[in-house]
Amino acid sequence: MAIPQSLAPSSSSAAREARPMLRRASPSRVAATGAGATGEPARRLVAAFDPAIPLASAVTPPSGWYTDPEFLRLELDRVFLRGWQAVGHIGQVKNPNDFFTGRLGNVEFVICLDANGKLRAFHNVCRHHASLLACGSGQKTCFQCPYHGWTYGLDGNLLKATRISGIKNFNKNDFGLVPIKVAIWGPFVLARFDDFSEDTVDDVVEDEWLGSASELLSRNGIDTSLHHLCRREYIIQCNWKVFCDNYLDGGYHVPYAHGALASGLQLQSYETLTYERVSVQRCGSAPAEQEDIDRLGTKATYAFVYPNFMINRYGPWMDTNLAVPLDATRCKVVFDYFLDESLLVFILLSVHTYIQHVCSCIVSQQHNMISIGTLLW
Repeated sequence: MAIPQSLAPSSSSAAREARPMLRRASPSRVAATGAGATGEPARRLVAAFDPAIPLASAVTPPSGWYTDPEFLRLELDRVFLRGWQAVGHIGQVKNPNDFFTGRLGNVEFVICLDANGKLRAFHNVCRHHASLLACGSGQKTCFQCPYHGWTYGLDGNLLKATRISGIKNFNKNDFGLVPIKVAIWGPFVLARFDDFSEDTVDDVVEDEWLGSASELLSRNGIDTSLHHLCRREYIIQCNWKVFCDNYLDGGYHVPYAHGALASGLQLQSYETLTYERVSVQRCGSAPAEQEDIDRLGTKATYAFVYPNFMINRYGPWMDTNLAVPLDATRCKVVFDYFLDESLLVFILLSVHTYIQHVCSCIVSQQHNMISIGTLLW
């Protein structure tokens, strides 16, 4: 078994005496600063930005903001790995032992609900040789390293370190998984990679993540009563900010790129409200035809939560977009779709009625085919 140098037994008794006691690595040393050091070109790009320019006189950011790998590393370090980030929804961890994994920059993480129903988050790497512990999502009663078999509970404690009994001064309590701060707001799971305090107060999370926009979003149906329908993920060949820029253009592209949606909106009522970390776009909806489902409701609300999370709420529907940078010119966009429970029942009944109709047609067709076959025979 390969043993890290700090754990390897020395052949010299003097060396054994001089060897320092093993200590649990400080979270500040293993925290999500995986963006790495950034070079001067990226910093010069930032320094060239003048936030005092009036909006009417502003121009598009330079192309280097969208193409320079150094600039992305700076963004990961200064933006994504500081403050609360949306990482999932509560439907992914609704039962004890549920878990899901993710990656942000060079940081691998796992979110889980332990056997006691407590939500937890950890760096998704073994404390021995940093192998990934979990992949995807599902249910687990423990996390076992596929490389050397080190096993951790869903509370992060190291349960078993295989073939380690010969190592002196090894205390498994010092080698639990490194925690990440985690919280819930509405139906969303949030993580914070730069804060290692244990307690999380919901009011504080709400204020830090949404600021003064939280009340408006709560009033507009961003709640936990909606049923999660499905998830779709796409790899897009563009910088993550390109996707966000498209979202934030105030409906400019809607009449041209989304004709069907535009026909259901009263675009003359379009308005944009800005808050500390949130931009909210709102637009009235055109009255639905009597026989149609009121898909858009009376008002469509589109909320952008800095830096990369988008919430769209209209009628009985809500969907979210999460733009995750993969490299300077690629991003993964995760779409989650939610639906009001009342309409879900309606849709299920409609599907059931449709299936009955199809089955009836098949039986009728089979009967006709048998009759035709008898005549031909």
